[in-house]
Amino acid sequence: MLLTLRPGHLERHSGQYALPGGRLDGEESPVEGALRELREELGLELGAEHVLGRLDDYPTRSGFRIAPFVMWAEDPVEIRPDPDEVAKVFHITMTELDSPEIPRLSDAAEGEKQVLSAELPTLGHRIYAPTAAMLYQFREVAGRGTPTRVAGYDQPTFAWR
Repeated sequence: MLLTLRPGHLERHSGQYALPGGRLDGEESPVEGALRELREELGLELGAEHVLGRLDDYPTRSGFRIAPFVMWAEDPVEIRPDPDEVAKVFHITMTELDSPEIPRLSDAAEGEKQVLSAELPTLGHRIYAPTAAMLYQFREVAGRGTPTRVAGYDQPTFAWR
């Protein structure tokens, strides 16, 4: 899996870990938007034939609705991150995602939902929902064959902006 660190100069979610993504342009479909964002952020040219499936939409505290798609590319692929959108790219393996320490749940600042996080050794620290929630759902569904829903998990307050 490719995970990015967003640059500090961005207006929204700067310095946070994220999967490639962004807003839809014009009349494009969610899958067209996902493929475009992958191309813009990582320089990775994939087509609709690379889409394996879709995870659950995740409504965020900042007013977005993330529609995550699962895509597959054969090695080797050339990744050319756009420095205006990506500070760093990390490769997260299924072995790393399969840790019994994932997920970690903690009480939310407000409300009844718990905050979901995941400790990733590649990063050297913890990431939080929504990114951690999508990685967790991917692991459960694709890696373990376990139907798992994640929209009920909250984000930490720093991710609300």
